[in-house]
Amino acid sequence: MIETRQIDLPHGITLSCRMAGQAGRPVLMFLHGFPEAAFVWDGLLSHFSKPEHGGWYCVAPNLRGFERSSSPDDVNAYRARHLVQDIVALTDLVTAGSPSPGRLGALIAHDWGGAVAWTVAAQHPALMQQLVILNAPHPGPFQRELAHNPQQQAASQYMNFLARTDAPRLLAENDFARLWPFFTNMAADSGPQAWLTDAVRDQYREVWRLGLHGSCHYYGASPLRPPTPADPAATAVQLPPDKVMVRVPTRVIWGMGDTALPPALLDGLSAWVPDLDVVQVPGATHWIVHEQPGEVTRLIAERLGS
Repeated sequence: MIETRQIDLPHGITLSCRMAGQAGRPVLMFLHGFPEAAFVWDGLLSHFSKPEHGGWYCVAPNLRGFERSSSPDDVNAYRARHLVQDIVALTDLVTAGSPSPGRLGALIAHDWGGAVAWTVAAQHPALMQQLVILNAPHPGPFQRELAHNPQQQAASQYMNFLARTDAPRLLAENDFARLWPFFTNMAADSGPQAWLTDAVRDQYREVWRLGLHGSCHYYGASPLRPPTPADPAATAVQLPPDKVMVRVPTRVIWGMGDTALPPALLDGLSAWVPDLDVVQVPGATHWIVHEQPGEVTRLIAERLGS
């Protein structure tokens, strides 16, 4: 059974978390992306918390700025160091009493959650036994592609819109008319998505009605955006290799139909992630967690050995 808990972190942030399983068991943590929320992981929480599938204690926080988690007004509160601080603090709390306090069995993440997870893994490798990433670019190749690849620059133009101060208001207009296309425009065969049922739409509406300012601040806070005449953005970013090197054993699962994050982002990834296993999933798009939950579950279980 999935429960929701408000977890207060020592530095004053509260994260609304969806949780399943028994406290004290080894922990799997799941990080969602934009414009999503922790509920997207419910199927995996239910699966991996069962004794026959590992009996993990599964935790999926709503990241700061999303759903009922703390949503600071200051865009600077969404810089990477603060997002990392949240996950480190949450890990300490939810692993207390487990066989490995302060250490996750795995950190599993998608989209913006993946961006956070890459940085957590680079800066705090002892925090997890392994990392699983779904369609979320490592900052090294992402900076390269945003700075030099016109295809990636064009595909990521939406990021500059989301960084605008009026983006939350515009996104909320007319029953979130500008948000629904995110679920079709990041697919090679854009069109109606079978998984986007009326029930799922209602889940998204419930989250979005709580506010979009915090979630849009992720884009305003990050310099990894396409350059514009007024903003050099990613072209001005320099990433010291030692700051973004991930030495945690990592599986990357990539939906190959993702048009916002093309497969070129996988090129050369092993230079930043030496212990790397990449699984390409044909026919899946950016929304692979929704589209192919069975395959995602299988690929994660295979990696976990559970």
